[in-house]
Amino acid sequence: MFDNKSILITGGTGSFGKKYVGTLLKHYKPKKIIIYSRDELKQFEMQQEYDAPCMRYFIGDVRDKERLRKAMRGVDFVIHAAALKQVPAAEYNPMECIKTNINGAENVIDAALDNDVEKVIALSTDKAASPINLYGATKLASDKLFVAANNISGGHKTLFSVVRYGNVVCSRGSVVPVFQKFIDQGYDHIPITHEEMTRFWISLQQGVDFVLKNFERMQGGEIFVPKIPSIKITDLATAMAPNLEQKVVGIRPGEKIHEVMCPAELSLDTYEYDDHFVIAPGIKFFSRSNDFTINALGERGSAVEYGFEYNSFNNEHYLTPEEITEFNKKAML
Repeated sequence: MFDNKSILITGGTGSFGKKYVGTLLKHYKPKKIIIYSRDELKQFEMQQEYDAPCMRYFIGDVRDKERLRKAMRGVDFVIHAAALKQVPAAEYNPMECIKTNINGAENVIDAALDNDVEKVIALSTDKAASPINLYGATKLASDKLFVAANNISGGHKTLFSVVRYGNVVCSRGSVVPVFQKFIDQGYDHIPITHEEMTRFWISLQQGVDFVLKNFERMQGGEIFVPKIPSIKITDLATAMAPNLEQKVVGIRPGEKIHEVMCPAELSLDTYEYDDHFVIAPGIKFFSRSNDFTINALGERGSAVEYGFEYNSFNNEHYLTPEEITEFNKKAML
């Protein structure tokens, strides 16, 4: 699907972007891979690892619509991964988060439409489902923008969809590197924010593969959610530091005890497939079918029960400390 195609990744120097680029170069022969981000040092460092002839590096911010328009010329597919993601930072700097996560999303949509991009997938987060913090609220607004963009495409061919998943193991800013830092520095304990806390658990490669597959599945307007296991934060600490005491230090501003990816309030719009869920748009599309029980690959899903919620607490699949250890080892390969 990606052979001889041009792909642009906003925020492409992040953990996801690097893994996505590595996967594309390994399995496909793209015409161009464009990394669009604002940090020239990260781009320089990434160029040392990924210097294939198809690679292009654009300095630019998603807040800059004109720069996005230029970067997307001739582009077939866009992955929108750029965002301000740190929950406490967003609480203390709300307008900066809004400018990047909401205004930036609008700019990506406009630039994609102006350049007749074929497909766009925006990366979301569990925090966008029933949000209690500003970061989650901005990503919910972003999700709504990308879904509704399918209704404003007019004569353009562009399709927009969203992929939502939880914590990515060992990615920058995730809890695993934080715990490892405490262990390496010789702490006599592991700080736990809340002893009842649970999280969804996915590897970076699983996240990348899920996005790749959804470019084939998408009809436009869906929110894709993978079926993945949960962990207890105390079990993670036990897996990483079995001999260290765990001390509860309290949750951070805007942090949830459990993650939600398919809220109960949207159960009437949620469909279950073999390995994922789809949250269908609440709005109607006027130019095409609103049937999301079958996707572009012919896979079929069925409506979930009314009131169904997919969250990290009621998940049927939990990893044990031993399984967490093995999962994390594979995730870091």
